[in-house]
Amino acid sequence: MDHDRLRELLELQSGVVARRQLLGKVGAGKHDLDRMVRRRELTAVLPGVYVDHTGPLSWHQRAWAAVLHAGPGAALCLESAWAADGSAGAPLPGDAVVHVAVEAARRLADQPGVRVHRVVGLAAQVQENASPPRVRTEATALELAHRAPTRLDAVRVLTDAVGGRRTTAARLRTALAARSRTRDRAFLTRLLDDLERGTCSVLEHGFLTRVERAHGLPEGRRQRPRRAEGREYRDVEYVAFGLVVELDGRAGHTGWDATGRDADRDLDDHADGREAVRLRWRQVYGTECRTAARLARILQRRGWTGAPVACGPDCAVAALDRPAA
Repeated sequence: MDHDRLRELLELQSGVVARRQLLGKVGAGKHDLDRMVRRRELTAVLPGVYVDHTGPLSWHQRAWAAVLHAGPGAALCLESAWAADGSAGAPLPGDAVVHVAVEAARRLADQPGVRVHRVVGLAAQVQENASPPRVRTEATALELAHRAPTRLDAVRVLTDAVGGRRTTAARLRTALAARSRTRDRAFLTRLLDDLERGTCSVLEHGFLTRVERAHGLPEGRRQRPRRAEGREYRDVEYVAFGLVVELDGRAGHTGWDATGRDADRDLDDHADGREAVRLRWRQVYGTECRTAARLARILQRRGWTGAPVACGPDCAVAALDRPAA
């Protein structure tokens, strides 16, 4: 038995190994496997899959166990693929269901804590060199958006994918065109158009569609770089009118250091002659009409000659005093 090869596999696979790997790549015999289990060097966690300890499994170890149990060509999918790449926010708890995809022609039963999905043409969608192997970002993001219970949830998925620099709107558009079935395709296509123009979060997209576009405000420039150390961007800037809108709705704006940097940026904008407005979830998803009316007043004061439009009969913009002719 090749002990060095076993150590390499365990290190690569977060301490998880399949029986077929032990008998094939490692060169272990059945007696070697029985001995390691008896000595508690390995513990069975799923049929044909072992881990190198006797304690609780982390979610990542359970993910590896699910993929190894499902066999060659299997891959994490849906929320599990989303979480495995490390950029989907807080990690899933250790007992969260692991979603694993296999080719549609296969028959494989679910296991406790493991949900098996049969996928047509899976091989072309898998990132084999990932750890564990998983369905590629574009396919995962679009499938999650397709399954999202609301449009807002779909927006969250795609903006996280693009805003998190995991993929681009152009790649998602190409993948969307290749899908034979996608719910709300026209909406997702428009969303990708907006993402390509620079909206990088749910809050930013909400501001574009619910505040700016819905009320006829001039179109601001998205993600305009600041002249500062590091890679910093203004969320929305109305360059001609010297107005900056910053949208605080994500973890990147929390904490002592982050809020201090936000205040410094606002101060810099004021020092350079710009007016800085900082909005949060309430101003975009609760009082968007009032927000549009106030922004219109600021823009008019700074030289905008246009007028906002009411999005409905009860819109706060309807009561806004129009500029003198």
